[in-house]
Amino acid sequence: MSKTVHPSAVVHPGAELGHNVEIGPNVVIEDNVVIGGDVRIMAGAYVANGARLGDEVKIFPHAVVGTIPQDLKFGGEPTTLEIGDRTVIREFVTVNRGTKARGKTLIGSDCFLMAYSHVAHDCIVGDHCILANSATLAGHVTVEDWVIIGGLVPIHQFVRIGCHAMIGGGWRVPKDVPPYMTAAGDPLKPIDVNRIGLSRRGFSEKTIAALKKAHRILFRSKHDMKSSLGELDKLGDLGPEVEHLKEFIVSSERGVIM
Repeated sequence: MSKTVHPSAVVHPGAELGHNVEIGPNVVIEDNVVIGGDVRIMAGAYVANGARLGDEVKIFPHAVVGTIPQDLKFGGEPTTLEIGDRTVIREFVTVNRGTKARGKTLIGSDCFLMAYSHVAHDCIVGDHCILANSATLAGHVTVEDWVIIGGLVPIHQFVRIGCHAMIGGGWRVPKDVPPYMTAAGDPLKPIDVNRIGLSRRGFSEKTIAALKKAHRILFRSKHDMKSSLGELDKLGDLGPEVEHLKEFIVSSERGVIM
């Protein structure tokens, strides 16, 4: 298995490196790290104990992944950070490993974490997600697949972001963001269906129309959420996406942005 490790890099002998791994100058890789094949880790990056990197991951200069949680309750317990295949970690990104609450922090495959973004302990980030520059996930945040989070967005701990949602840059996120929606404003609101994103990903016009109808009933009417959900139920089966939207709202513990 071919590997390229710069002479100035510090790689613990207990770290496992896959085939065709490229380790740049001044990189530090601690013990108990597992790195998949065709991974590139660039100058000055730090990969800490407990990190698990999938195949074809790229870590850009001075990113720090897998370090211990910024959580005063953390007691030094063994936990992990797992990053899926082909995910890109740009400059100065920080990602912490889990605590005993979940035991791990998870970032899916084909994600793109732009410079200075942060993923805290026990977060779960799905596949195909984008965190723009300086987006910040507090602990225990759950982000479903295909989410885009704008730059400078702070997300409160335990918040959930539904699949295919898009959050505009600079807005604070104190509650759950429903799937398939675009969110913006202060306070944050689901302003519309993420029509452009859904169209690009192959969703039919019928599905998008059903979601727009659900959006009008749930977020544009003057009824409370319970009554709005009842009105939506009266329309019958509007497809699996609308069902997921309803289930997401019903299961919310922090409450949903309105």
